[in-house]
Parts: sequence; structure tokens; C-alpha cells
Amino acid sequence: MASPIVPSTGLGSGLDIGSIVTALVNADKSAKQTQINSQTTLATSKISGVGSLKSALTAYQTALTNLGSATNPAFSGFAATSSTPATLGATSDNTAVNGSYNIVVQNLATSSKVATASFSGGATSAIPSGNLTITQNTTATSFTIPANSTLQSVRDLVNTQTATSGVSANIVTDSTGASRLVFGSTTTGAGSDITTTSSVAGLVIPANTALNSATPGSAGYIGSQALDANLTIDGLAVKSSSNTVSKAISGLSMTLVAAGSSTVTVATNTDGLKTSLQTFVDAYNTVVKTITSLTKATADSKGNLTVAAAMTGDSLPRTLLASLRDQLVTPGPGSQLSVLSQLGIQTDQKAGTLTFDSTKFTTAMTSKSLGGQVQQLFSGTTSTNGLLARMGAVLTPYTQTGGILDTRSSSLTTQKNALTTQQAALDLRVTNMTAALTAKYNAMDLLVGQMKATSTSITSYFTSLSASKTG
Repeated sequence: MASPIVPSTGLGSGLDIGSIVTALVNADKSAKQTQINSQTTLATSKISGVGSLKSALTAYQTALTNLGSATNPAFSGFAATSSTPATLGATSDNTAVNGSYNIVVQNLATSSKVATASFSGGATSAIPSGNLTITQNTTATSFTIPANSTLQSVRDLVNTQTATSGVSANIVTDSTGASRLVFGSTTTGAGSDITTTSSVAGLVIPANTALNSATPGSAGYIGSQALDANLTIDGLAVKSSSNTVSKAISGLSMTLVAAGSSTVTVATNTDGLKTSLQTFVDAYNTVVKTITSLTKATADSKGNLTVAAAMTGDSLPRTLLASLRDQLVTPGPGSQLSVLSQLGIQTDQKAGTLTFDSTKFTTAMTSKSLGGQVQQLFSGTTSTNGLLARMGAVLTPYTQTGGILDTRSSSLTTQKNALTTQQAALDLRVTNMTAALTAKYNAMDLLVGQMKATSTSITSYFTSLSASKTG
């Protein structure tokens, strides 16, 4: 804080009172001000460093989560491709084998859709109190229809149980204004047709009966009953109640899209694995480089490593990095492939980052046939023993809300706030001290002025007295 004193020269003493007071005040506050400034700079730097570290770890966690996705496996040893994606899509897991398959989709699996008799009053048609039971695949869901119900309120009543019954309802109104309650389901396959029984005659939908839309009292299935998917694999007939066929070919799952033919090819996923491994290496190296930048001292103008970084000397990032490195060398659950070095991934002893030897990786994929083991190394045989899960377990205590980094940041913020309070107290002390010294020096200056005036008066008196005697 700058001194509020405006430099001025005392009229009585001729002294530069402003400079004197400023020098005295600055000498008094110098040590404390230096301490506050250095500690504030350090706390601010550490808060920023903790924030940077948490951002890097969070990004690493996101990368690990994406690599460990169950719906889009990043480390699958095999890749399946369909020659006609508009007919079917294909994915493979690590139990697949290289091969090619000719697939002909004759028809897709369909779900049940049925309609009640029509109600001339439309959606607001009055429905008497009673009961309604909807049955699909031998599973029955019962409803009690209260008094003063309408076709719309019955629809809403059915939809309250969709999550458990698997059946949803809606209302379709034809050109005459008459409405039917239509039931549908996402369950596919032969035998999954919906039927209903009810004390309300118009809500009864019998089994194996087609709807005649021209007859108001008709109720039944719309178009056709639910069907299984029919396809051939290399000429062998296959049925499936679902449009996802996952058990027909070992290690291969097919999603049927439309009728037609396609060739599915399964091959070693060398390029895909290489990309995923490089993604893992890059994500890990980003964390290592961030920690290095936050902890490594830099050289001053003389070349000495004396300029501290935000977390130089802090044990927290060193402990974190040591824990992450431990996971890199901990053997995985596989017998053939248990460590990253077998895939050409090594640690640079100087920088601490990972390097990826693509030549060694290609050898592991071809001559050693380790492609099918990579997924197991990273994802494990349980939810905890894979490399990705172990890495995540190390990171979580640091990144979670209220975790190690949040606690450290909170502590540093408290320190910084305390320094702000100390600065305010020091500023008040400077103001008070400046005012007190200024008052004292001004009083001294006034006294000196008075003494000079008295001296001048006495000198003048004796001078005039001496002159009168000589005259």
C-alpha cells in the first residue's frame, strides 16, 4: 500500500516531513508486506496448480471411461464388418475367429400391435368402471377402471405401468370420429401377441383374431401377428425372436435392419487396437507432462534450477504419479498377456512418459496372436482387476467431489483469504502510523518554528539595545 503522506517541507524546521514519515512507515511494514506478498503469490500459484492437475486427471478419467465402454469396446481383438450395413450391422468380441459368412435376411422380427373395438364418442367416450387385464408372453397386468373414466383416462392408466408390463397404449381416431384404444410393445417374436380381457366389452381383444377396421365392433391384431426374424447363415436356417442375433455365430453379434443379403467378415482388429493403445498412451502422457510442469523447477537467468513451479516440493503429485506407475507394471488377469511391455508399450526412464513401439505391437498381433487378450488386460475378468479399473480406482480419491484435490484447494483458498485479512490489518496499521507520525512531526515543526521566532526576537532585542548604547 502506498503511503498517504504527500511529501512536504516543514515551514518551521525545513525538514521534508513527508519523506521522513514515508521512510519510517515503509521500514516498519516492509517485512510483513513482503511476507504477505510472497505467501499470496504462492497460494495463488498452488490453487491454479491444483486446478490444472484436477482438469488433467478428469480428462484422463474420461479417456479411460471411453476406452472401457461396454457398448463400444475399444480393445476388441477382432473387427466384424458388414458388406451391406443397410441390411445388417455386425460386431465381434474376443471369442470370435477370422472368417466370412453369407447372410440372407428373409424377414425381421416384429412386435405385436392390437386394437380394441371402436368408441363413437372419440377419446372422451365414457368407460364404465370395471377391470382390464393385458396379457403378453403369459405375463398378465391387471388394472381397475374407476367410475367416470374415459377412453383417454384408460389409456393413461395403462401407460402408468408400461415400465413393468412392457405394453403402451394410445388412441387412434378414424375419419368418422370413432376411436380405438391401440396397444403396442417393443417385445418382438412369435408368441408375443397382446390380448386383453375385461368386464367392459369394448376393451376385450381376443387371441389370433385379425382386426377388421371396417367393423366398429371388431378387435384384434393390426396387419399381422408378431413374427420371429428369419435368416440364413451360409444356407443354414436361423430363427430369432429379436432383431439382434448374438448366439448364431460364436463371438459375433448381428443387428438386423432390413430384408436382404450381406457378407459379414471377421478379421483381426490390428489397426483398431493400435489406435486404442495410442489413445491410452497419449492420455497417460498428458497427465505425466502436466505433473512435470507443475513440479519441476526451472532455471533462473544464471542457469540454476531455482525458479519453483506451482507444486515444486509437494508430495501430492509425486504420490499420485507413483500410484499410477504401479498400475502400469502390475500384471493383469491374463496368462498369455499380462503386462503392457508385451504390446510394445514401455516407460521412458528420463521423462516418465510411455512410448509405443508399433513394430513390437505388430509382432505381438501376428506371430504371438495376442489380439484376443488385449481386451482382458485392459477391462479385466472382473469389474476391478483390469488396468482401466485399477487406474480409475487410483484417480477417484483425487478427483471426486470433496476428494483430495478439492480439500487441498479449499485449504489453499482459506489461507489466501487469511492473507487478505492480514493485508487489510496491515493497511490499517500503515494508515494509523502515518497519521500519528505526521502529527508528531508537524508538532515538532511548529515547536521549532516557535523557537526560531523567539530566537529571532531575542536577537533583534539585543541588537537594538546594543545600537542604542553606542549611539
